Amino acid sequence: MPIHSTHQFNMHYEVHQQSNTSQTPVICIMGITAPGSVWEAHVEVWSQQFQCITADNRGVGQSDKPSGDYTSAMMADDYANLMDGLGIQQAHIVGCSMGSIIGQQLAIRHPEKVKSLVLMCSWARCDNYAKSIFSHMQQTKAHLTPAAFMEWIQLLIFHKRSWDDPEMLESMIEGRENAAEDPNPQPLHGLQGQAAACIHHDTLNQLEQIQAPALVIGGAEDIFTPAWMAEEIDAKLSNSTLHLYPESGHAFHWENLEDFNQRVAHFINSNN
Repeated sequence: MPIHSTHQFNMHYEVHQQSNTSQTPVICIMGITAPGSVWEAHVEVWSQQFQCITADNRGVGQSDKPSGDYTSAMMADDYANLMDGLGIQQAHIVGCSMGSIIGQQLAIRHPEKVKSLVLMCSWARCDNYAKSIFSHMQQTKAHLTPAAFMEWIQLLIFHKRSWDDPEMLESMIEGRENAAEDPNPQPLHGLQGQAAACIHHDTLNQLEQIQAPALVIGGAEDIFTPAWMAEEIDAKLSNSTLHLYPESGHAFHWENLEDFNQRVAHFINSNN
């Protein structure tokens, strides 16, 4: 179990690589509640071309879960320290949801470490609706069983077409069963720390500092992080491309899995 330790914080990570490559590594940063293993369907494809590193964020998985509020800047520094520990001078950063706000902060605070940036279902600031979602997420975690909490998350992130698709629905039901049997569930205080980072994240007036090429990508009908959030980020970045999948929600990367994996691989290759 690879663990990187620094500043009294232990961070679990995995390295995925199917062939030798001299290309810049790819660091994949997952969203709120989710460990790095959730990247499995993506790194299975990307690791054929690139060395991919997935990690458990502060507050989840096999990484430390300190009590108290976290910040997106703090979590970005966790990844900067991980890169230093692994001897990675520069990486392509792929961030999903909370992972994308960590990616923003990494590009702002440690610009020399970021070669390119994929910002998935991202936001530069929360409006009152988003703040309420993160607040309610903590309440549901406190009162629901793990399986019921996973179903609540699925209702938030998947588009109706996924619920109408028998294969996708079967996968969601399996996800609930796995949540019920998870030997290492996220504790409530870990979610509370991550939610604080999401709620208080505000880089709107700093995004212009980011010079790395960026792909801002999401679902056109995402109710969690709506299209205006992606459009606002794209308008602030000096070197970005915006793509929103139609009939797709916050989980657009699973709803459009093959195209998404190919699109991100192409973007990374174009910026190597």
